[in-house]
Amino acid sequence: MTKIKNNPVLPYIVLPVIVTALLLTRVGNTDAFILLRYELLVVAGYIAAVLDLKTRRIPNKLLSALLVLLMLIMALKVLFDTDIAINMLLDCVLGCAAGGGLFLLVFLISRKGLGGGDVKFMAAAGAYLGFGGILPAILLGSVLAALTGGTLILLKKIGRKDVIPLVPFLYIGILITVFTQY
Repeated sequence: MTKIKNNPVLPYIVLPVIVTALLLTRVGNTDAFILLRYELLVVAGYIAAVLDLKTRRIPNKLLSALLVLLMLIMALKVLFDTDIAINMLLDCVLGCAAGGGLFLLVFLISRKGLGGGDVKFMAAAGAYLGFGGILPAILLGSVLAALTGGTLILLKKIGRKDVIPLVPFLYIGILITVFTQY
């Protein structure tokens, strides 16, 4: 029998699953595919945020798995409701292009002021949130990161050249967006 405290993945998954389940059960008529999509994003985003805080890296395997799972969800959706699935798929592609494209532009302009993992994470998050969800998530997360960074600089906890991990702030922006879209 495996002990819970020896499971390294469990702490990463329990909190976001519980929080998402509690908030989304209050909604009422939630499409199961949308619920599953958001649940996967919340869990994977939490893992990415924790890893970014600890290691300053976001594994490509996590982001690849996130995109593969979305493709499976969309394939199932096509089987049940083709018209809605096509619209959802278009929204996913536009969200991925908006999130990844915007962050890629900042990555190229800022000369490593933004990490490649941040770009890939926001492309994946954009695929899950869609075009209408990724822009508010980016705005909320970026403002929160800027306010936190500015405060830490004013308190002399970090210098102007120091870096802070961005994904935890983007994750909070994603959570706010997910829970306000419903």
